[in-house]
Amino acid sequence: MHLTETTWTDVEAADTDLAVIPVGSTEQHGPHAPLGTDVLTAEAITDYALDRIDREVIRAPAIPIGIAEEHRHFAGTMWVSPDTFRDYIRESVASLAHHGFTRVVLVNGHGGNVDALKEVAATITRHDDAYAVPFTWFEAVGEHTSEMGHGGPLETALLLECAPDLLHTDRFEAAREGGSSTWGEWVSDANLAVDTVEFSENGVVGDPTAGDAELGAELLERASDSLVRLLEAVATRDRGER
Repeated sequence: MHLTETTWTDVEAADTDLAVIPVGSTEQHGPHAPLGTDVLTAEAITDYALDRIDREVIRAPAIPIGIAEEHRHFAGTMWVSPDTFRDYIRESVASLAHHGFTRVVLVNGHGGNVDALKEVAATITRHDDAYAVPFTWFEAVGEHTSEMGHGGPLETALLLECAPDLLHTDRFEAAREGGSSTWGEWVSDANLAVDTVEFSENGVVGDPTAGDAELGAELLERASDSLVRLLEAVATRDRGER
């Protein structure tokens, strides 16, 4: 049940306490992929999972702006501070909990959001009238997780599967040539770089030409399967007394 497509009376009649919020970012993904990549992938995995789960789930609108100041040198990138992001997530979950949707899974598509989502989900669960669990799709795709870059093979492949019209396939080679093979500039296990532009000319990390629709279909399947399992666990978990 998607809130933007549903009346309040139908929401009030919903027989569930489980909700999901896709969370992403509006930021550069190289010359070949859209700024909305992290939102589009989070939404695609959420919707694919909800089509396959055998229970009612409230699907909230996506949160499209996250913690992305590291990409500020690339036009179109938007960001908020970690404090603002955590507050927005917490208050969004609180509004769902106010209507009885007290179990909330946050489906994330942006690496910069990961730490803040873990922190705010713990705060919500400890102190608010809700139970929040973060889920980052590229951490739930098995051995492919280690291949995650930025605008690299995984995101490119998933977009080829779920939003191919938004990709510039004729720019894949240029994206690879102007990108970096690794995230950051590392010495003694410490990253010397603060912003993406310090180690990637065009914002890309990884080789987008290594991503294809077949890999994209596999990623969509794996991530959505993981999300379905998580939703079932959150829906049925007996949390007992805090």
